[in-house]
Amino acid sequence: MTQRHDFSMDDQQLLRYSRHLLLNEWSQTAQEKCAAAHAVIVGVGGLGSPAAHFLAASGVGAITLCDNDDVDLTNLQRQMLYTTADVGKRKVTAARDRLLAINPTITVRARNERMDGAALNELVRTADVVLDCTDNFKTRHAINRACVASRVPLVSGAVIRFDGQVTVFDLRERESPCYHCLFGENESLEEARCATMGVFAPLVGIIGTTQAAEALKLLSGIGQPLTGRLLMFDALTTRWQQVALKRNPNCAVCSGTR
Repeated sequence: MTQRHDFSMDDQQLLRYSRHLLLNEWSQTAQEKCAAAHAVIVGVGGLGSPAAHFLAASGVGAITLCDNDDVDLTNLQRQMLYTTADVGKRKVTAARDRLLAINPTITVRARNERMDGAALNELVRTADVVLDCTDNFKTRHAINRACVASRVPLVSGAVIRFDGQVTVFDLRERESPCYHCLFGENESLEEARCATMGVFAPLVGIIGTTQAAEALKLLSGIGQPLTGRLLMFDALTTRWQQVALKRNPNCAVCSGTR
């Protein structure tokens, strides 16, 4: 992780983060690593809302939000950063204001655009972790390529109906797969979206919060991230499953970076 500045907590910050600092696995050093880190969140909807909330509340020093949508009334069933008063506003603007109200000691940048190409690559190069909270394969593959190129860990989440999944792709680990290893970009995969299929509201909180937890572990250096493991949750039966993931040695995206 790239340390961007020296950070020393004052009494107010020690109090703000005291419940983390009481954890044996979490130290002041871990908190300072988070304060010096930059997290990029692509998609500030159902998954991005809880993920951004917990990263901000936990003291991640710089957060960049990327989304080109406006708040819609249908979002309020599950997107916890927004209220009825936000309908019609830019999502990234409303989300930034809410996060800064939660924690004014951090920096939150709003990018009201669909991230792709050179702009995405440049942004990812500045990040310590990227959270993919989007709902379409084209954007997911673009994010994956950018993370592979810059060797930035990627926390990927997806939800539809009552099913959710989350994993970590971290090319700093030799045996880690990338997103393309699992879902080839040219494969015929059905695009399922909440707008047409529906989604159980608490599910996005469960998966988005898990993404935040994985990002915080990566930034702080504690615990064991989900690298090489896909965690799946069925909210209808309340069952978790975990499967091992293997990299594709012939992957068109990541094989040349090994």
